[in-house]
Amino acid sequence: MATTLPVKIEFSLPEGWQPAPPDEVGAPGVAFVALHPDSRDGFTANITIAGKLREDEADLVAIADESVQRLSTAATVRVAQRTQVGTPEAPALTQTLRVSTALRERPLELVQSQVYLVMRDVHEPAKRAVIELVLTAKSSQLDEVADDFKEFVRTVRPAGPADA
Repeated sequence: MATTLPVKIEFSLPEGWQPAPPDEVGAPGVAFVALHPDSRDGFTANITIAGKLREDEADLVAIADESVQRLSTAATVRVAQRTQVGTPEAPALTQTLRVSTALRERPLELVQSQVYLVMRDVHEPAKRAVIELVLTAKSSQLDEVADDFKEFVRTVRPAGPADA
């Protein structure tokens, strides 16, 4: 079942990307899905947005490791790259995963680019929302969609008071 984000955000999708209902495209547990129909080649490249409130002290590396563990229950996963970015006030982490799985009983090699953003509650700094932005694509599709994902990530921000 699709979820909602713990904080309101706003973003812009690059040209050529289309929103899709998470439950209808097999992405339960995420709040938003966008598909790139032009990349369809046995697999459609996609962007997902998920997030949850975290009241624990887990750092972004531990949270990224949780994602690797979750994916590892259904696929073989290798962390290809991981970088902490952002600032102390707005920490973020990026990681690239190589995922070996199967689709309709055929082997499928995917790349996931994941970005984790922390958004703190201004009234209760101990409460923080961790937003997970993910691009999933076949290696052969990556050149076509990687810049779009970077462009998308640059547009993600907390929704302004008028949007709340």
